[in-house]
Amino acid sequence: MLLSAIAFIVSLWYTNDMSREYKHDAHRVHLVLYHLIWCPKRRKPVLVGAIAKRLDQILHEVAQNHNWDIEHLAIQPDHLHLFIRGDSATPAHDMVRLLKGRSAHDLRKEFPILLRLPSLWTRSYFCATAGNVSATAIERYIEAQKGK
Repeated sequence: MLLSAIAFIVSLWYTNDMSREYKHDAHRVHLVLYHLIWCPKRRKPVLVGAIAKRLDQILHEVAQNHNWDIEHLAIQPDHLHLFIRGDSATPAHDMVRLLKGRSAHDLRKEFPILLRLPSLWTRSYFCATAGNVSATAIERYIEAQKGK
């Protein structure tokens, strides 16, 4: 059941949504979208109730502080899915480090029950990219450029 729910969410996120606008900076034009997933240590179902609400707030605060946009956020008891729009200057691993680091620090300070875990988050995470152009379209474009 959980896998079918995840498959449904992922299928919604990865549809070809041409309505997303490219961001323009001083010297860059970009559309950087990441689908991130990570879990609490030992996959404990601790992301419920007030903890989940506070986690939502913290993740939005961190994103706002770094000028990232959270497109979708789904907090499950034992993992979370985050579809986030970043910038071309911040690699995905730095985004994960900043999001997990701040949330672990604040949540463990505010909810002493989380101190029972050796750390709030596992070291691992899942990351996939998404955008307006599919991989197939990019491959066709590159192949077309070889003949010129």
